[in-house]
Amino acid sequence: MDEIIRIETPTPFGVGTANSFLIKGDVLSIVDVGTKIPAAYEALEAGLKAQNYRFEDVEQVILTHHHPDHIGWTDAFKNAAIVGHAYNDYWLRRDKAFFDYQRVFYKQQLAEEGVPELYNRWVEKMIREADYMGTTPLSTILRDGDTVPGHANLIAVETLGHAQSHFMFVDERASYAFGGDLLIDFVASNPLVEVPMGMTGLRPKSQLQYNASLKKLASYDLARVYAGHGNIITNSTELVAIRLEKQHQRAMRAYALIDAPLSVFEITQRFYPTKMQVELGLTLSSTLGQLDYLEQQGLVTRTIDDKGVARYEQV
Repeated sequence: MDEIIRIETPTPFGVGTANSFLIKGDVLSIVDVGTKIPAAYEALEAGLKAQNYRFEDVEQVILTHHHPDHIGWTDAFKNAAIVGHAYNDYWLRRDKAFFDYQRVFYKQQLAEEGVPELYNRWVEKMIREADYMGTTPLSTILRDGDTVPGHANLIAVETLGHAQSHFMFVDERASYAFGGDLLIDFVASNPLVEVPMGMTGLRPKSQLQYNASLKKLASYDLARVYAGHGNIITNSTELVAIRLEKQHQRAMRAYALIDAPLSVFEITQRFYPTKMQVELGLTLSSTLGQLDYLEQQGLVTRTIDDKGVARYEQV
């Protein structure tokens, strides 16, 4: 059985530290590589040194998803193959067409959500912090169901929602998974609104994707989930049930606020009157996710008014 070593790295984000996992197997791999800040580099270096390794000894970097606290130091592993979901490469390659499309996408999204134009400054804030990310592109693109190179029993399982690049990596024989940010012990992950893969098609319904991904995780008989933050999870089935129930309760609180045809922005003002002033993108994503869920449950209807704004009302 592969030996797995956790290395914690600091982040500049509210979530606290992030986890990387060194896998000692037929191939020396590391799952996720922290944020591109000096303190995270030093923590990775120290963690490797404690196992008598250096950056150049690592043969493979495995990415759970593209968020900055997970793909920051790909550049430090000079001899390593970089493997993960194709969506990571938009960021690792600094794809200009993708970055330009994000600005168009988010501006259109804000307009549809009924957000006044004075908030358009948030478009830049809603684009992920590329300076905190590495620039070494993928060597190998993984797809749902692929075996991770060098680890015969480790399977990539697409688990979208928190990110449009998200994989968990499951070893059913050893009864564990690297869960990324799919399930964290101390906080519910945020299903974020992101540009669709290929820069075409409809907005991904992140909350519905995320719920399906949680159920996918719960379908496995796992003794351990190595999470992207916090502790190793040993009660994943129970924790998934808790997360899904709390999300349902949150959606029902949003439902109770709808007393007329309202926009996402108007509902967010009622749901997050203070928090939205400092985290507009996050709060809008949360509200939109609850509305997608309520629509799926047949509890609200969505219509587009003559100004192109989506409005929701109770059935």
